Amino acid sequence: MAKKVSSSRKTAKKNSSRRKPATRSAARALTLASLSNLRPPVGSRHRKVRVGRGMGSKLGKTSGSGDKGQKSRRGYSRRRGFEGGQMPLHRRMPKRGFHNPFGVEYSVLNLEELNVFPAGETVTPELLRAHGFVRRSRDRVKILGDGELTTKIAIHAHAFSASAKEKITKAGGTFEVVA
Repeated sequence: MAKKVSSSRKTAKKNSSRRKPATRSAARALTLASLSNLRPPVGSRHRKVRVGRGMGSKLGKTSGSGDKGQKSRRGYSRRRGFEGGQMPLHRRMPKRGFHNPFGVEYSVLNLEELNVFPAGETVTPELLRAHGFVRRSRDRVKILGDGELTTKIAIHAHAFSASAKEKITKAGGTFEVVA
């Protein structure tokens, strides 16, 4: 008794024996690239859509702008946040806070962080920036008195807290306010 072979297997065998002819792009890939045969990849370049060029172009009559109204007119462009004349959100929201144009930003450091410097070292804002203690270059440096200072160092900074001054002198170091 002969075995029955399903029709899908038959077609699979039939198709596998046939080889597809090489496509143009495959043949093109085999040739060496030179200035004479350079082309953009297939599908990367598109024709410009020509709007308002008759009913056969799919974008005739109203040119994709819909019917009537401000948005269908030439030269229309609305500003950011425009809500059709309604009071815009950024004006409906209550205002809070105050920005002081004369305010000074400080990067604060505690005394315990300065124990990494050896005794006799002069610690300046530039040195602190170089070692990564202060991130922003425009910030001034303020030393706070949290922790204990174990090494005798000279510290130059823009501001010191009262407790920091006290602990620096107690450790035998000096402090100087930089202008």
